[in-house]
Amino acid sequence: MPKFTEVRDFPYSKDQMYKMVADVDSYADFLPWCLGVRVYKRTDDSLYADLIIGFKMFRERFTSHVTFTDDRIEVDYIKGPLKYLHNHWQFTENKDGGCHVDFLVDFEFKNKIFEKMIGGFFTEAVSHMIAAFEKRADELYGSA
Repeated sequence: MPKFTEVRDFPYSKDQMYKMVADVDSYADFLPWCLGVRVYKRTDDSLYADLIIGFKMFRERFTSHVTFTDDRIEVDYIKGPLKYLHNHWQFTENKDGGCHVDFLVDFEFKNKIFEKMIGGFFTEAVSHMIAAFEKRADELYGSA
């Protein structure tokens, strides 16, 4: 049951960081191992999407429901190779105009053997993902 949390401050505004993370349609442009995205239902405060994730011979589709509130993005797993997945992003404005981001991802694979194989890779993969969001923010809003 891998679980990863990251808390980080960014020089960009809460609105900028929120907008970047909420732009699920662009994930394949910058996230490592994200081979494709299909958003298939959208409302004012949520969306349903499929993400195709691939690495070497591993290729899976993850279907999720993403909910947007004023300062939080919640991702709830619907179907794919996992037993469960919960992911959230919490955005808080800093006094200096920057943004404090609290990220959590918690999941469990249905297949225990597969989980043992990927478990060691998981922390590295999430670190690469966080770095990709940070790089994307620098590209969109200017290097810190």
